Amino acid sequence: MTIKQKLIIVLSVLTLTALACARGNTPNVTPNLPTGESARFLTHDGLDRSYVLYLPASVDLSKPVPLVFVFHGGTGNAESAILMSGFNEVADENGFLVVYPNGTGPVSDDKLLTWNVGACCGFAQRNNVDDVGFVRSIVTDLQSLIKIDTKRIYATGMSNGGMMSHRLACEASDLFAAVAPVAGTLNFTPCDPTEPISIIEFHGTDDQHVPYEGGIGPESLAGVDFTSVKDSINFWVSINECNSQSLTESSDEIQHEAWGGCAGSTSVELYTIIGGGHTWPGGLKGRLRADSPTQTISASELIWDFFAAHSKP
Repeated sequence: MTIKQKLIIVLSVLTLTALACARGNTPNVTPNLPTGESARFLTHDGLDRSYVLYLPASVDLSKPVPLVFVFHGGTGNAESAILMSGFNEVADENGFLVVYPNGTGPVSDDKLLTWNVGACCGFAQRNNVDDVGFVRSIVTDLQSLIKIDTKRIYATGMSNGGMMSHRLACEASDLFAAVAPVAGTLNFTPCDPTEPISIIEFHGTDDQHVPYEGGIGPESLAGVDFTSVKDSINFWVSINECNSQSLTESSDEIQHEAWGGCAGSTSVELYTIIGGGHTWPGGLKGRLRADSPTQTISASELIWDFFAAHSKP
């Protein structure tokens, strides 16, 4: 079943559910909210937008619940992010909500969707789509249904979606406690977060789309001169006032660096996948001819462990 078919099937159910919910940011428990995947729709900045919500059966809706955004890569959609990341399974085990937003594109069939991250990408960047405002609208929409733990809202994403996570750290640090870009660097200026925010990044040294050392990737569809991983991480180490030296652990395939002593009890971490391509570590290929992800680590599990350790004060 396609994502478009899913959207049509659940529309009437979700409309009735929304009408039954209490108003405001501290709603009553909504037992009719379906567990599993469901789709929601809203209009923001004159555009009809959508996202997929995953509600694990294990979540206790009588208590504030953590929320994780997972952003698809360029030309992907919510369904591809669900399949690639495996975040639903992590949510089942740990009891948090997952939101998979859809970007915007030149056609109406949930294809060729991108995020506006400043220097990139595609339709969203060319049309200066307000994706940060869209994300804030999603949070407001969810708060009309569920008690969201506002100290534990997080974002991650792949490639263009990873870059979107960086932009949210720049422009929505009041909302997000931590972000986790995967195969995506910081390509938004000026980046001026209002609060310290924790960052964990994953990137392969042989990424041909968003090169580890920066520049235009030989397989990139965007043709953008991307910021390097080093420059991206150094920015967050500096802005969070972390120790300049990292603690480093290395194996044949993985190098893990962590910077401590940061402002506001935040931290910055980097997982470098030696010889790794443009992938989600521990996940699935984004498409048939994509690079094969390492299975030595699970980015999704490590991301949640990092998120769980970093909430807002």
